[in-house]
Amino acid sequence: MEITVSKTRLEGVVLIDTKFFRDERGFFIENYHQQRFAEHGIRETFVQDNHSGSRKGVLRGLHYQDMTAPMGKLVRCTAGAIRDVAVDLRVGSPTFGRWVSADLTAENMRQIMVPAGFGHGFATISDYAEVQYKCSGLYTPASEGTVAWNDPELAIDWGVPEPVVSQRDGMGMSLQEYSRKPALRYQGTRTCPRSSRSVDADASAAGLTRTCSPALTRSAPSRCPPPACPSSSPSLPSRP
Repeated sequence: MEITVSKTRLEGVVLIDTKFFRDERGFFIENYHQQRFAEHGIRETFVQDNHSGSRKGVLRGLHYQDMTAPMGKLVRCTAGAIRDVAVDLRVGSPTFGRWVSADLTAENMRQIMVPAGFGHGFATISDYAEVQYKCSGLYTPASEGTVAWNDPELAIDWGVPEPVVSQRDGMGMSLQEYSRKPALRYQGTRTCPRSSRSVDADASAAGLTRTCSPALTRSAPSRCPPPACPSSSPSLPSRP
């Protein structure tokens, strides 16, 4: 089945939309196809699958694993709806401390690829949601870390007024604390696949929101960079 990959303002974080078949019986979708994903530049090898269920308002994140056990995630929502967030935690990156979010639902069957080097989290915006994701590394407790979901420097819009969080997530470090002893560093620019489309051309269809950290935009609004990779797609209006 054909896939469409849309780049975001964060290098390596992409949205994947897959054509699927639906009729009176239900639906069928190939949610992962190694060859097609590789053709679009997604070449991670996945070694672990995770599955969670959460009631409305539950927020999980922002989680990462350091470079002793790096982990990328290919995330989808298979019941209900979530707001999924990726934050650039790579010190030295031109987009360090900035984030993107996308609403993933069981109906739109959209996926987001969050590579190693980014914090990840999601909030349940429906009465109940199930999330399944493939991981490019094994879960390693000694390598994991948590950045505060409610850090005012990030000012993430989670789509839920009073999130329900775990004790661990409630004790996440601020971005400034993380910056003093970073776990992840920028390694340079990834090669962008020719077939990927830019988020500016697809944001309305993809339901994507891109935001710079307020601390950065207040002091230097021009630092919000252009898309990490050039696109040959025609430029269409993007969502603010």
